[in-house]
Amino acid sequence: MWIVAVVAGLALLFMHVAPFPFVLDWTSRGVSIWQMPSASRVYLTFDDGPNPAATPALLDVLARHRARATFFIIDRHLTEETAPIVRRAAAEGHAIALHSHTRDLMRLSPERLAEVLDGASARLRDLAGVEPCPAFRPHGGGRSLAMMNGLRRSGRQLVGWGMLLWDWDWFRRPDADRLVPRIVTRAKAGSIVVLHDGHHKNPRADRRYTIETVDRLVPLLRARGLEFGTICEPGLKLRPA
Repeated sequence: MWIVAVVAGLALLFMHVAPFPFVLDWTSRGVSIWQMPSASRVYLTFDDGPNPAATPALLDVLARHRARATFFIIDRHLTEETAPIVRRAAAEGHAIALHSHTRDLMRLSPERLAEVLDGASARLRDLAGVEPCPAFRPHGGGRSLAMMNGLRRSGRQLVGWGMLLWDWDWFRRPDADRLVPRIVTRAKAGSIVVLHDGHHKNPRADRRYTIETVDRLVPLLRARGLEFGTICEPGLKLRPA
């Protein structure tokens, strides 16, 4: 029994230290992306929104710094209340992509996964008037062969993040004083950074640490000669599936 627990713990750890060279990613090249092809830009991405409190404040910070980002939103968090937030994000030049609140999507057939993501895209268009970027980020980075096939069939790609460029802080409460130095040190051209403006269960989670982190992070990365792009910015296409 303890062996099962150890294996499960290691699997969870490796999900957080992606892009560990999983065999699945290797065999699904062109579908799974963990770094962008850019010589001068870094890519800020935000998961688990839209959050009625945190996301607007985060958009204010991004606007003040004139930095663009990509928001991976959860379908169940998109409501009549939060749709205007997504609409604002798109209007201000940010990319909108799909996220998930559960790892259950790993177990869906390729056809069913495509249906779920197509349905979420349709709701996004109907409620917010926004066309999502053809990218998807699964909850916790959990992926399966069926998921990769479903993304390939639906013309989407899985977008991950760079090594240690996340806000998971090894079971400690995330804090800008620790996150900013780590990200500044490790980010480089093409890096994908993942922070959270929401929570997969609590749509109104306190995310002040994200807002503070971004406010401090953007000028420091600019000082290193980096600018900020979106995953699906004009002129930059994701690799063909």
